[in-house]
Amino acid sequence: MTQSKARVIAQDLVDKIKHQQYKPGEYLPSEHQLMDLYGSSRETIRKALNSLNDLGLIQKIRGKGSIVLNLDRYTFPISGISSFAELNNQLGLKAETKVLLLQKEDKLPIQFIKYFPEEENTTGFHLERLRSINGEADVLDCDYLLSPPINKLPIEAAETSIYNYLENDQKLEISYATKEISVCQVDERIQNLLQLDNNMAVLVASRNYLADTTKFELTLSYHRPDKFKFVDFARRKKIKL
Repeated sequence: MTQSKARVIAQDLVDKIKHQQYKPGEYLPSEHQLMDLYGSSRETIRKALNSLNDLGLIQKIRGKGSIVLNLDRYTFPISGISSFAELNNQLGLKAETKVLLLQKEDKLPIQFIKYFPEEENTTGFHLERLRSINGEADVLDCDYLLSPPINKLPIEAAETSIYNYLENDQKLEISYATKEISVCQVDERIQNLLQLDNNMAVLVASRNYLADTTKFELTLSYHRPDKFKFVDFARRKKIKL
């Protein structure tokens, strides 16, 4: 119960930071004030603040409190594992998704084999979605959802959020991903979809896993070079040698 309440409090604080009720450079209310505000224990408040600290939204300063960090709201967190719909909501983007393809395949499509050769003979759902921001094409996401563990994928989920569908309808626990970023040549179709001046794009290739370490999704995400920016947040973890 404590963990659930801490998550609710953390999300409320994230929303308030996003809408600048708490602005960069300002301190959040003290732990005692947050305890009164949310009617929660100090342990619950600290768990919520630790979540924000790990996300890089705040920095906890001993003896002073938690200061809101100044991060770029309109940068896609390449190192995270979030759906486009979640990012759209969190960042307040005017983003749209257009499903270009959704079909079941008996083996991995040829464009994936170069990056994921170990899954060449795997059955799955081939999904392509064009992401546009403010009416301009920005990202082409090409996904291959492995079957099993994914046994069906409705078009409604593809149009909104497949992660919401997998977690809430299929009760799967999405956990982590490994990603590789490179610059690649693309064919004329992708060049036209992304309205590129030439045949070069930034590619983020991802292997996504469930909490039990089962691989469930392969992604080739093509980005416009003129709009791509890689920004990561890293917090040092001390390791005793």
